[in-house]
Amino acid sequence: MTMFKKFAVLLPLAVAALGSSAVMAANDASTIINIRADIPTKQFHAQPLDPNFGRDEVMNYNTITEQLSQLSTVYSLKNNAGSIAAYLQDGPASLSNGSDSIPLTISLGNVTLTGTAQEVAGEAESDPGLQKTMLIKAAKPTTTQTGLYTTVATVIFDNVPKALSN
Repeated sequence: MTMFKKFAVLLPLAVAALGSSAVMAANDASTIINIRADIPTKQFHAQPLDPNFGRDEVMNYNTITEQLSQLSTVYSLKNNAGSIAAYLQDGPASLSNGSDSIPLTISLGNVTLTGTAQEVAGEAESDPGLQKTMLIKAAKPTTTQTGLYTTVATVIFDNVPKALSN
């Protein structure tokens, strides 16, 4: 009789335990968390203050002015070992639909970026660090330029050592 009582007590516990496992399996959930940290050096950095800038930017078309909106963001620049130069990796930028293009002008501060490196922050101003606005403007589209236009523009920032920046 003792064995039967043990079995009678243990059986419901085993069923309850297995039953709760089955229920938990049916309601499992998971989350994938991708984490990234970009910590600039204390000597040199050039990065937008808005960490999301450049991910999915949109230039909206204004039907009254018939122009695309501008994009702008503030960049934090620092080089305590010289000046900072910048250029467009693939030369002049433009929006394209595959067969037609709309030129873009990308400037940082008062410097219009091209395919050739140009100083955007001198030694004296970049040593303590500074902020400059990047502005991206599109030329006015013609009446035949309709549809989806896209581009990927890469700006390269060069750490120009003091000996080379004079």
